[in-house]
Parts: sequence; C-alpha cells; structure tokens
Amino acid sequence: MRTIVWSCLVLGLTAARVSAQTPAPAAPPPAPSSSIEFGGLADIYYDFYSTKPTGDAPYRNFNTKHNSFAFSMAEVWLNKAPTADSRAGFRVKLNFGPATTNIIHATEPGGPSLQNIQEAYGSYLADVGKGLQLDAGIFVTPVGAEVIEAKDNPNYSRSLLFALAEPYYHSGVRATYSPSDKVTVMGGIVNGWNNVVDNNTGKTILGSVTIKPTAALSIIENYVTGPEQPSTNSSWRNFSDTVASYTYNPMVTLMGSYDYGHETYGGTTPSAHWQGVAAYAKIQATKVVTFTPRYEYYNDATGWSTGVVQNLNEFTGTLELKASDNLLWRVEYRGDFSNQQVFKNDQGVFGKSQNSIGFSVLYSFTSKIQ
Repeated sequence: MRTIVWSCLVLGLTAARVSAQTPAPAAPPPAPSSSIEFGGLADIYYDFYSTKPTGDAPYRNFNTKHNSFAFSMAEVWLNKAPTADSRAGFRVKLNFGPATTNIIHATEPGGPSLQNIQEAYGSYLADVGKGLQLDAGIFVTPVGAEVIEAKDNPNYSRSLLFALAEPYYHSGVRATYSPSDKVTVMGGIVNGWNNVVDNNTGKTILGSVTIKPTAALSIIENYVTGPEQPSTNSSWRNFSDTVASYTYNPMVTLMGSYDYGHETYGGTTPSAHWQGVAAYAKIQATKVVTFTPRYEYYNDATGWSTGVVQNLNEFTGTLELKASDNLLWRVEYRGDFSNQQVFKNDQGVFGKSQNSIGFSVLYSFTSKIQ
C-alpha cells in the first residue's frame, strides 16, 4: 500500500513539472481597429411660404418647394477610416434627389454623369509623427458651419452663407495633420469650387487650421484662393471662413460663423466682394427636445451671388423632436428680409420679405460590415 501511494505522488509531481514547462497557447492576433461602415439617410419636408412662389423659393437650399410634401435627398455611403494598423482607407458617398441634381451639382462642368457623387476619395495614413492623412478624390468643402446633410445641422433650412457664399465640394488632394491634441492643420490643391472637371488650367489652394484650446471651445479658420472663372486663370477668388463654437454647459452650445469673399476680374470689370455672419444657440431642453434659433446678416455688396446689390437678414427658429437615434422630426419658422424688392409672390408682386413655416422628417442609419 505504501508503495502505491509513493508511486502516485511521484507521477503527480512529474505531471505538474511537465505542465509548468509547456507554453500556453498563443493568443489570437488582435482584430483590426478599422472596419468598413455602411450608412444612409432619407430627407422629406413640407414648407408653406408667405409668398406662395410658383417655382423655387429664392435664397433657399434644398427646401425650396411651396405647399408640397417634397423629397429633398437620399444618401448611401461606405467608409473605411485609415488607422495605424490598417493604413489605407476610402469614403464613397452617393446622393439622389433634387438637392443634388438641381442645386449641389447644378454648375458641374462634368455634366450629369457626376451629379450623384458627393464624395469619392481614397485615403492613406502615413507614418509621420502622430499620423499624416492623405486624401485624393472628391470631398466636401471644409468651409462653413453647416453641411449638406440636414440631420447634422442644428437647423433644417440651410443658412444664407451656406446657400450664397460658400462652395459645396472640391476635387483634388489634401493632407491633414494634428501636431497636438489641440491643433489640426489641413492643406490641399483642388480644381476649384464645385467642379470635378476643371473649368480652367489653374488650381485652387485650400488651407485650414482648427484650434481647440479647451474641450469646450473650438475655432476653425479656412482659406480658399485660386482662379474660378471659366477658361481664364487671371480672375482670382479669395475667400476666408471662420467658425467658432463654445459648449457653455451640457444644455447650451453657441456657434458663430463669418465669411468674407473677394474676386477680381480681367479688363474693366470691377471686382466683387461679399460677406456675412451667422449666430446659433442650440438649447438641449431634454434628451428628446432641442430648440435652435439662428440669426444671419449677408451683404451682397456687388450682387455676386444673388444678382442684386442688397443686404439680407434671416431669422430661423427650429424645434427638434428626437423620436429615436435614427429618426428626427423638426418644425421650423424662418423669415428672410432684404432692403430691396426681391421676393416675388404668386401674383407677380415683389416685396422685401419672405416667411415660411415647415416640418421635416429625417431618417438615417449606420452599421458595420466587418
């Protein structure tokens, strides 16, 4: 009996030693941190205008129809952000509807074949410092406080600055780098304003600096310069855009934007200039309810964008109800006012003001493919 116990003890110790010397199975490699995302949206609205215009309401983007349940745009997109462990990336965004064909790409020299492409570019994150991102293709402009997608703006209707003073998109190359957590810089060379196919042989320069001195404050300065008139490189457009936002507390965010543009022409044609300012206050009353007033002043000193030498003022109040993370309802009042008789009603009479009340339904989704 003693011999059996001793033999079992020796076998147990030997097995324990072998087990201790056997390496553990290798851990599986970490999954790539960059995945492909897929998303889309649908944008439907109704507006009633005091002028009851028979065509598109002037100085509006996307919500231009009177007394009609209207489809503004639909969008689908694919995105893979470049990362340190997967340095190549891309972004493709396709738009459908009158917002893109009648407004965003209305002046595209490339014609209808390009009208559904909002963005299509490849990216590479170079191993330089904290990472230098290079993009080449078609991308939306860095300019402005607002974007094409209504769901990502505090108001439904786009501002006067968005509609009249700023570009929508560019085609070319750009580089973005963050030397610190508080500073990001971007530089690019593009064909120009709103043209995939260049309308001259010159090129336009983009520059942008974003400064975040604190978590609550962000200041962005954009500058665009280059020849923009068809078939000539002698007419240069210079444009400055400044956007500042401040989160006062979790319920209140303030934002302001200032634009100034100047364009010179050859021969005896006088130069043009335009400028404007916009102010926003986003008030998050509850998780479901948000109210955002907006005020703007736009000076079209030479009729560059409206065809009339005028001063425009605009006030908007937007009530948003967030039904879910995917669904937004908005009710909005807006008034546009000019010092000139520019608003034509359904009787053919011109006046100095245009008021509207409307609502919109915004649906969007995002999912990961891998």
